[in-house]
Amino acid sequence: MAQMGFLDLSDRYASLDAKRDPLVEIDAIVPWDEFRPTLEQVWRKPEGERKSRAACAPMDAVVMFKTLVLGALYNLSDDQIEFQLRDRLAFMRFLGLGLGDRVPDAKTVWLYRKGLAQAGMVEALFRQFDGHLARRGYIARDGQILDASIVPVPRNHDTRDENNWLCLECGGNSLAAISAHWDLDRIGRRGQG
Repeated sequence: MAQMGFLDLSDRYASLDAKRDPLVEIDAIVPWDEFRPTLEQVWRKPEGERKSRAACAPMDAVVMFKTLVLGALYNLSDDQIEFQLRDRLAFMRFLGLGLGDRVPDAKTVWLYRKGLAQAGMVEALFRQFDGHLARRGYIARDGQILDASIVPVPRNHDTRDENNWLCLECGGNSLAAISAHWDLDRIGRRGQG
């Protein structure tokens, strides 16, 4: 696999722009730095309360809030937020992160949300976010990214006689047989449900 160059990344961003990435529009509309003073009251511990200076620097408060916005917009769990941030170029760009930058992990997202909730700030911050969009004539609607998963395929436990009965019952039409089979599953086998 060839190494990705700067122009390749630039081309990918241009491709996202051509598809009208809604996150670019949100990023342009919302003055994120207006949130910073409120967010840092919760996210930044005063110097005297820090246990050690040896720990890695905390994630930027605005980046963390934007992470919660993504979670709300796309209906993502904390684990899925972490995965999608690592996987999706549009999400990384929305947060202002490059490919080599550190991404908030699920535990950090959870701790951040918990801190905002304990401070009673979540609803007020999201009202403020919605207000910025509304003043520009926009409304944020949540979407959904479905998790792909591998599950065992259901096995047909019908006997050969039951399958033949279904086909005869439906005049040999296999599509009708499937529909009849679904109806039987819904009401119970031949009324025995």
